[in-house]
Amino acid sequence: MSVFAAILIGLAMGAIFGMALEKGRVCEGGVIVCQMQMSRHAMLKMFLSAVATGLIVLAILVGFGFAKLSPKATLFAADIVGGAILGVGIVMAGACPGTVLAQIGTGYRDAIFTFIGGLFGALAFTYMEPNILKPVLTTGSYGRLTLDQLLGVPFPAVALTFAAVIIGFLVWLEKVSPWEKEIGPNADGVPEEPATPVAASGAALR
Repeated sequence: MSVFAAILIGLAMGAIFGMALEKGRVCEGGVIVCQMQMSRHAMLKMFLSAVATGLIVLAILVGFGFAKLSPKATLFAADIVGGAILGVGIVMAGACPGTVLAQIGTGYRDAIFTFIGGLFGALAFTYMEPNILKPVLTTGSYGRLTLDQLLGVPFPAVALTFAAVIIGFLVWLEKVSPWEKEIGPNADGVPEEPATPVAASGAALR
């Protein structure tokens, strides 16, 4: 595949991902912050659905020999510190590196500043990583550590098992927290409000 073709495919996949974020309303700052507060779960449902789908697809591709996994090295310091910084940044900005572009496309003016800040952050990391951050972030490296290797079980079996667990959790989560109560029956971001006693009694009389 040529570089030009790879760029076009990347742009197309990015556009599809952005449209999915917008249609699922998970690019909205309020939805993101509420997910971090565990008060609404639309974002969790969408991302876990993507994880389950990816596990199933990977299980099929790896199982039939169409793909080969090449996991990165396990770096506990980098994962924990980086994840914590990213999580705090998401709560403060109401956006993440993926949703900020969708926010810009939907007209969020403050998202432009978040995007610029992300570029400066990436630039700062580029200069600091080789000599300052790398010795710290690579502490506790265990190499390419994967769950299927630890269990001695083929990857497709592990992937399909986790996908089934995630799907079961999503079914339960939808029952206890239906999407209509989170983003409204018309998916307009306005949750369905419970009827007031006066309205309820009037409806009963009719």
